[in-house]
Amino acid sequence: MEIKVGFEIVHAAVQATPMVIMLSIHPSRRADIIGAETIVAEPNVPIGFYNDSFGNICGRLVAPAGGVTLRGSALVRDSGLPDAIVPTAQQLPIDQLPDDVLLYLMASRYCETDKLTDIAWSLFGNTQPGWGRVAAICTFVHNHVTFGYQHAHHMKSAHDVYEQGAGVCRDFAHLALTFCRCMGVPARYCTGYMGDIGIPYDPAPMDFSGWFEVYLSGRWYTFDARHNRPRIGRILMGTGRDAADVALTTSFGRMDLVKFLVISDEVVAA
Repeated sequence: MEIKVGFEIVHAAVQATPMVIMLSIHPSRRADIIGAETIVAEPNVPIGFYNDSFGNICGRLVAPAGGVTLRGSALVRDSGLPDAIVPTAQQLPIDQLPDDVLLYLMASRYCETDKLTDIAWSLFGNTQPGWGRVAAICTFVHNHVTFGYQHAHHMKSAHDVYEQGAGVCRDFAHLALTFCRCMGVPARYCTGYMGDIGIPYDPAPMDFSGWFEVYLSGRWYTFDARHNRPRIGRILMGTGRDAADVALTTSFGRMDLVKFLVISDEVVAA
């Protein structure tokens, strides 16, 4: 399967404003890009790319006075297979986890393990450690939280989501991965493309998607509490402790978002 992805994001600015962007396809998927991924700015200001501490590809630029339009596109080869389901995947004892995985057991900006640990153990303490426990967490969050773009708020934390019972995809991911951490399962936040492939078409405007991964049996597995079913065609862009680590754009000064367009479509052979 081939998937065409891309974006057009327009920001207005009164004065020249430095920016950091995280809009590139993740290094783990670079080999799947057919040809080259292009990311350009208009006006044509230079973008310098680097890898952040999580291994994500970031770009830095200075948007000129008036603002900047960011455009990206790529053609990506994909297996066409849905997210893996591995019921035998095991939860590892914490003292056996790799050093670089321990970070994903700890509290972070939007994931307050201290506020949710008692709740997590009351809900999931009797579940089977490993895949079954994570699946139970996803099902609970899927049923507990109502999805709606009107519920989005950039300051909303996992505890807020639990209390309010409403949010967008990042909120489902934050609550589920925080419960996982509370139960001793390393979990990290993911962002990327996920089009309407293998499901009924959704006429709503496309957006980037948020999900999470857990570390079981020595590798990372994909979970998605919002949809709570395997999906086809995820294309990872970034991973981190939570959404604060994978912000698509960060401006160091006042900027206004004018346009936000995302594309993620299967290429159908003629």
